[in-house]
Amino acid sequence: MDEVNAKKAKLALIYMAVIMALVFSVWNVMLNNFAVERAAFTGSDMGDLQSFRELPGFLAFTAVFVLLMMREQTLAVFSLFLLSVGVLATGFFPSKYGLIATTLVMSIGFHYFETINSSLTLQWLPKAEAPAFLGKVLGYSSFVGLLAYGAVWLLSTVMQLDYVIIYSIIGVIGIAMVIHLWMLFPQFESLVPQRKNLFLKKRYSVYYVLTFLKGARRQIFMVFAAFLLVEKFDYTLSEITILFLVNKAANIVIAPLIGKIIEKIGERRALSIEYVGLIAVFVGYALVDNAMIAAALYILDHLFFAMAIAIKTYFQKIADSEDMAATASVSFTIDHIASVIIPVTFGMVWMYSPALVFYAGAGFAFLSLIASNLIPRVPEPGNEFIWSKNKQAVASE
Repeated sequence: MDEVNAKKAKLALIYMAVIMALVFSVWNVMLNNFAVERAAFTGSDMGDLQSFRELPGFLAFTAVFVLLMMREQTLAVFSLFLLSVGVLATGFFPSKYGLIATTLVMSIGFHYFETINSSLTLQWLPKAEAPAFLGKVLGYSSFVGLLAYGAVWLLSTVMQLDYVIIYSIIGVIGIAMVIHLWMLFPQFESLVPQRKNLFLKKRYSVYYVLTFLKGARRQIFMVFAAFLLVEKFDYTLSEITILFLVNKAANIVIAPLIGKIIEKIGERRALSIEYVGLIAVFVGYALVDNAMIAAALYILDHLFFAMAIAIKTYFQKIADSEDMAATASVSFTIDHIASVIIPVTFGMVWMYSPALVFYAGAGFAFLSLIASNLIPRVPEPGNEFIWSKNKQAVASE
């Protein structure tokens, strides 16, 4: 890829991330209040919904077969379109099964995009630039999320518009941006042809374990952390939106710094810092009785999760170039094995004891800490984990 197309490719990655952040942020910030106020959801219902939402993520491995029919870049754009359509439809179906249906449409677009976007990012970026660029993209995404949350607060609190109108507005804007994205950028050629079959490699095993545990922790956070604020502390949509605004504002400043920190200290140390912090945060969720402290924990949770880009850059350093697309598909499925099971299972646990849910999250974070310390100081092909003996790239397995 020449220098001009390399710059355009980076801009395309940023634009796609902006669309994703805008549309998904609005869906996400209103979800808990919409589910409770319009669809009368309980914790168990929310667990059911989130399990259905994660089902397309569990099936993300099928993306490698879709790539037999279309290019990665085309699939990424179409996935953003499908995401926007799902969000557009959300407000029109205020019932448990209606919300499950629209969430499935949204989720197919979301997870296929995240799968392909991860692959394209690792293919289009030089290894030396990846951590800083990923941190920068996270900063841009946070800024757009900040604008989205501000818009939700304005539309819901000041203008007092109904959920259906807000979801419709953002869905239409998302579709328009996707069309503009498709027309604005050319098709970029991959530097290395990608394998179009499914496989697992032993030397990627630490990456697989970290990915699985990340999915388990993320589900506990996404499903139950915000729900805790709404159910236990009676946060209104306006208050939740303000909290999300503060959270995104912090990410705008900190996310780019995280990318630079990872470049400086390496993936093993960065992930260790993240997991120690998350253990403390999850235990805090289990014990908290103060609404303001709970909000502070939520913000810290997001900031620590931003360091998870080190998992991607670790994989980029150890992987064969032709493995990016297929491994991105497989890793998303691994990520979502726990994601399909945890929401519905822990939804039932929640009905008995919300604290147990968060203690389990701390346990997953502790296991992640152990796994992260299997990463060598200088990961590369042939030196994928601390007990690697062959320091040269493994040609085949």
